[in-house]
Order: sequence, then structure tokens, then C-alpha cells
Amino acid sequence: MDLLLLEKALLGLFAAVVLSIAVSKLRGKKLRLPPGPLPVPVFGNWLQVGDDLNHRNLTALARKFGEVLLLRMGQRNLVVVSSPSLARDVLHTHGVEFGSRTRNVVFDIFTGEGQDMVFTVYGEHWRKMRRIMTVPFFTNKVVGQYRFGWEDEAGRVVDDVRSHPKAASEGIVLRRRLQLMMYNNMYRIMFDRRFESEDDPLFVKLKALNGERSRLAQSFEYNYGDFIPILRPFLRGYLRLCKQVKDRRLQLFKDYFLEERKKLASTKAADNASLKCAIDHILDAEKKGEINEDNVLYIVENINVAAIETTLWSIEWGIAELVNHPKVQQKLRNELDTVLGPGVQITEPDMHRLPYLQAVIKETLRLRMAIPLLVPHMNLHEAKLGGYDIPAESKILVNAWWLANNPEHWKNPEEFRPERFLEEEAKVEANGNDFKYIPFGVGRRSCPGIILALPILGITIGRLVQNFELLPPPGQDKLDTTEKGGQFSLHILKHSTIVAKPRVF
Repeated sequence: MDLLLLEKALLGLFAAVVLSIAVSKLRGKKLRLPPGPLPVPVFGNWLQVGDDLNHRNLTALARKFGEVLLLRMGQRNLVVVSSPSLARDVLHTHGVEFGSRTRNVVFDIFTGEGQDMVFTVYGEHWRKMRRIMTVPFFTNKVVGQYRFGWEDEAGRVVDDVRSHPKAASEGIVLRRRLQLMMYNNMYRIMFDRRFESEDDPLFVKLKALNGERSRLAQSFEYNYGDFIPILRPFLRGYLRLCKQVKDRRLQLFKDYFLEERKKLASTKAADNASLKCAIDHILDAEKKGEINEDNVLYIVENINVAAIETTLWSIEWGIAELVNHPKVQQKLRNELDTVLGPGVQITEPDMHRLPYLQAVIKETLRLRMAIPLLVPHMNLHEAKLGGYDIPAESKILVNAWWLANNPEHWKNPEEFRPERFLEEEAKVEANGNDFKYIPFGVGRRSCPGIILALPILGITIGRLVQNFELLPPPGQDKLDTTEKGGQFSLHILKHSTIVAKPRVF
């Protein structure tokens, strides 16, 4: 930073201190704010709390300050909710009041300042985008149409693992092959396309750009510049890199996928009966003037991140827990063999006949929630919550992981025990019928991808357990399940090598 910029920063800092003190005194007289650590001018609680606002750190603060707490992160108010009743208020009872989205300097870049569906503010644009995305992606009809493709992709994974020369002895990093599977699952729906191998040049390029986008967006490194705008000059290089990645991704989506579908559509009859995949429906909405080309691109952006990555993380967590709990793995295998017959491959309609498989998936989503804080909510106007005043445009985090791991509500929550969903928690479902367990959220801004994620998880985990004994690599008793948290994410830190010994039927 040169001297002139430093001088401006210091002057701005002084002005912000004065303004912050004045505003806090004025507002403090009329608002009954939630409890929290004592903030300091300008920085608020940032110096005390830091950038790493992961689910475990926020749980520790909730234990100290209560079920609803307020953090002043620079110029941002951050409210953390940690009880089922208050989660119900935010997500359901007062779902409209708290139904908007807060963004940040990085997500503004990757979503075109809310031109997408996931991060746009609550209002007409969100309703339109949700409606346009629901029919081609998130209905039972879509599951019925595409489940054969998911079963095919899972079968290809089984075949590739069986033929891998080291899978049964030294082990393989199964996650790499599962990543290809998940891309093919979603690109079949979205573009009627699939990638033949992990070495496909387009797949390699796409995966690299999506990976860089995820790394940049999920990092806590940029929080200081988002919380305290005067520090944003220090983020110029970071934000420039984000914009470059965003531009390259959107151009790739456009050149290799959208333009191809437009050319194909021009050779067919322009009626709905000819539509083959989701993007045709989306492009039809663009032709009608309901959305523009940028909206189309940001829908593709949302699916690439929200649908592919989160489901992949959950599959990886589920496999790791089964490897580390061989008795659970064997119990699941016994159910599959007994209900379906040895060697009879699971299909999507079989799911309802396999309660233990469903319990394994629920337990994975409970203990290893892919989005532990859900996607942040925001109240556009001043609101009430738990008897407290919530300032307008506060960022509301619902600690869904803590709701599902609080020993006051769950028996031995630190244990991976699928049986809980067949015994004391038999009535609890992943769709949020009980607010202590909301892995996909609830209400208007809940994740619509639940309708795809659950069958894909069931088919994939079921096929692997049916066909292989999954073990840690030689010399290890367990896989390393150290967590890696991000802005919203929770995934496994190390992509483990797994021994897959084929079963003989």
C-alpha cells in the first residue's frame, strides 16, 4: 500500500470510528439487541472472533451467549440462531421477513450481484427464478426420468473400480471417480451430455475452474474486507482473481454447452414436446423474455456448485463413515442382500424398502452436514426474534449442525449410529419435519435439491456396499475424517485412499 492510500485509509478509519460510536449510541437506546461479546468501534467483534465463522466456533459462542446471539463484524450485524424453536421462526413462521439473502464481496462477483436463484434477495426475481428452475430440475417427474441415468453412472463406477488393478490391494482415491459420476448425473439432466473419462479435456478444464471458484468463495480469508469496507483495498488482488475465474467459467458454460443446445434446438421443432433436457426449458424462458442470458448463465453456475459439490461431499462422508464403522457397513450389506437378493443391483424405487440404507443416509447428513450453517438468511427490514430486535439487513445464520448434534436433543450425538433413525428418532425425516434436523433447510429458501440428492446418495452408496467390502488402506485402522469448513461448507479435509475388495456372487 502506498503512502497516499495509507493516509486515506487512516482518515477513513478515524471517520468510521466517530460514525460507529454515534450510531451505536443512537441505536442502542431504542433497540433491545441479542446478547453477544462486547464490540469495539469499527471492528466490532472481528478482533475477538476472527474470520473463521465455522459451525463449531459458533456453537462455542452459543453455549456462552445463548440460543440467539449477535456478533458485530465490522459494519455487518451477524445473528446466530441455535435452537429448533428459533430456527422455526426464521425459516417458517417468519419466513418472509427473514427470507432474503445477504451476499458478500466475493459472492457478488460469482453471482453477478444476485442474478442467480440461490443468492438473490427475496422478491419477484427470486420467485421467477425458482419457478423456472423447479420444473426441469426439482420434481418427481425429473427423478423418474433421470434415475436410469443415475443407476447407469453408479454401475459404471462399480465396473471401473472392479477393473482398477490396485483397488482391491493398495486402494484408490474413490472420490475422483465419484466426482466424474456426479458431473455426469447433473450434466445429463442439464445438457443431455456426459464425460467419458476423468481425462476428458473439457471435464478437466471444467472441474479445475469449478474447484477454483469453490476455493475462492468458501475461504474465510476475505472476510475482513467484507466486514470492514475500508480494508477492501487489501483485497484487490483477490477480487481480481475471482472476476477472472468467474469470466472464464461463464464463457466456458456459454461456448461449450449453451451455444450447442441453441444450435440443436434450431434444427428441431420449437415446441415443448421436443425439449430433451433442463437447459432447453431455461432457454425457452429466455426466448419468452422472462429472464436474460446472464440469468441463464447464473442458473448453470448455481447447479455446478450447489447440486454437484454438496452431494459429492455427502457421498464422500457416507463412505468414510462406513469404512470406519465396519459393523454398520455389514449391517447395510445384509439388508441389501436380504431385501433385493445377492448381486441384484439397487435401483431408485427400491429405496423405500431399505430402511437401514435410509437411516445411514440420514445419519451421514446429521453428523456431517454439507451446509452446516445453511445458506445465510437476511431480514430486509428491522424484525423481532426471540424477544430481541434484529437490525435491518442482518446476516442470519442458523446453526443447523448444532441443532442436529446438541446432546440436549440427541442421544450420544457424537456417535455415528444410524439405528437412532429406526429407534428414538424414527419419525424424523430429512425434509425438515422436525426443526432439530434440517440438513436441507425448511421453507421458502430451503434447498430444492433434496429431491435429487437423496436418491443419488442411496443409489451410489447402495451400489458400492453391495459390490465391495470397503476398507481403509493397508497399515491404517481408520480413515482420517478431519473436517474442512468454509463459508457455508463442510467437507472432508483429505480425500482418502480406500480399498475396495470385490464381492463374488
